[in-house]
Amino acid sequence: MTLHELNTLPSQQLKEELYKCCGSNSWVKMMMAFFPADDLVELLVDAEEVWDKCSKDDWKEAFSHHPKIGDMQSLKERFASTGQWATEEQSGVTTASEETIKALAEANRLYEEKFGYIFIVCASGKSADEMLGLLQERLKNSPAAEIEIAADEQNKITKLRLEKLLDS
Repeated sequence: MTLHELNTLPSQQLKEELYKCCGSNSWVKMMMAFFPADDLVELLVDAEEVWDKCSKDDWKEAFSHHPKIGDMQSLKERFASTGQWATEEQSGVTTASEETIKALAEANRLYEEKFGYIFIVCASGKSADEMLGLLQERLKNSPAAEIEIAADEQNKITKLRLEKLLDS
């Protein structure tokens, strides 16, 4: 889709496309004020500024719109609208050993138990073992530190998805 095409979408369809990039209703609602957008660079800056205005609850809402790292079945079933992007983003998991997949599942469980939301990482270009290492390291964080890290990772994902949206 071109920027012109995105700019000229009906409001509801524009919201749906933005929602694929970030699953926070507040973020989508605030982003609507920046359309029509002049260019991608400006749109990415606006997206980050809007994200910074979102609350922790908004962040957690966005996190809930991602499959768990390594949960390929969930990715296919529950996240059909963003499944292709998420599959590409988590492509490092497709070649992982069964041992690594099991370790990811256990670390995901521990993470969600500790922090109350799923582990968020900008997975593009990362192997399953690298993501497992990051997950295990981040399990050591305090809840206050981890929510900030997770929000930063979501911001990276959102911007990548906006770029993908305009590349499609």
